[in-house]
Amino acid sequence: MSSASAQIDVQEITTDGGLSAWLVEEHSSPFTALELRFKGGTSLDRVGKRGEINLMMATLEEGAADLDAQGFAKARDSLAARFDFEAHIDSVSISARFLTENRDEAVALLRTAIMEPRFDQAAVDRVGGQVLSNIDSNATSPNEIASSTFNALAFGEHPYGSSSSGTVETVAGLTSEDMSTALTRVMVKDRLYVSAVGDITGSELARMLDDLLGDLPQSGPEYPPYIAPALAGGVTVVPFETPQSVVMFGHSGIKRDDPDFIPAYIANEIIGGTRESRLMQEVREKRGLTYGIGSYLVPYSQSEVVLGQFSSSNAVTAQAIDVVKDEWRKLIDEGISAEELEEAKTYLTGSYALRFDGNAPIASILVGMQMSGLERDYISKRNDLVNAVTLDDLNRVVRELYKPDELTFVVVGQPDDLKSD
Repeated sequence: MSSASAQIDVQEITTDGGLSAWLVEEHSSPFTALELRFKGGTSLDRVGKRGEINLMMATLEEGAADLDAQGFAKARDSLAARFDFEAHIDSVSISARFLTENRDEAVALLRTAIMEPRFDQAAVDRVGGQVLSNIDSNATSPNEIASSTFNALAFGEHPYGSSSSGTVETVAGLTSEDMSTALTRVMVKDRLYVSAVGDITGSELARMLDDLLGDLPQSGPEYPPYIAPALAGGVTVVPFETPQSVVMFGHSGIKRDDPDFIPAYIANEIIGGTRESRLMQEVREKRGLTYGIGSYLVPYSQSEVVLGQFSSSNAVTAQAIDVVKDEWRKLIDEGISAEELEEAKTYLTGSYALRFDGNAPIASILVGMQMSGLERDYISKRNDLVNAVTLDDLNRVVRELYKPDELTFVVVGQPDDLKSD
């Protein structure tokens, strides 16, 4: 593979404290990107405390040790460092960027945020107010209503079935103590994945990680159980006054560690991916029923779905849904052509190297690979895996993965001639 990604040398290091990390040394610039990711995420919220992990991650920079929020921000900025704390359904992440000359001071400051957060109740209430404002806004967003309705249909009372942000009732009741508890539940060593890219050696990274993370708890609570999406097909209409209907559709999907994931990924690229996919051709180009439409594979930690989304004027939403159904059926009845497969391979292999554009994107990719159970040499092998997929492989996977009878639609709007099944 003649691309920049083929030249990435990924080392695996183990610290004296038993932590593991992937490292790409890049000493041409005095800068390092560090990515920390903890598996579990907001799915580990306690019963009645939905939104606590999301709020905790949003409050980490609101003061640590003897620094209040303004003091912490001033100290971070004086070091030209950047810290990003994010919460997702299956993980929480900490992304740190710092200059070599300020590395020790920046990491020491980051350690206070992780190990000595203040979680002052005033800060919890202030950031919680921002979350509550977002919840209120989402309640009137057709896109958010479609997503939340679809997730509730698919996953019910499972954490995947509700918003990581929580509800007005749960967020309003969260306390400083809840934040401290949430941190110890989600940031634990045996669910930690680390990558670093930049001006740092393996020995330097090992010492840094032990100093930064060595005092974290070893383990946390159990993950929520696996759940199969309860999507049996049909249409659910959520009335909402808007000139356009938002449509989310999908059914059960495929696990990331399934041997057939690469063929499934190629198939999705052909049916609803980023190029001129079948859905774009049939729904937008030929009929003008939408400005854009796409589908994607979502392999959650504890479930998996195929999802798609588009918006159409109320007058043609029913027609657009019928076209999607027809295209899903054609996948099974007619399969994918050799020409489509070759075009998809050319696009996917040619665009892969573009992902590796800078230290921070590479660090994020590497930690994602670890969480997906991929080996360090996957980067150099990935395009070969794509090219190895045969037409027979692809169409076999299509017949197994795509389920026209189980395709479930959620429509938010006032669609003409369309009612819930």
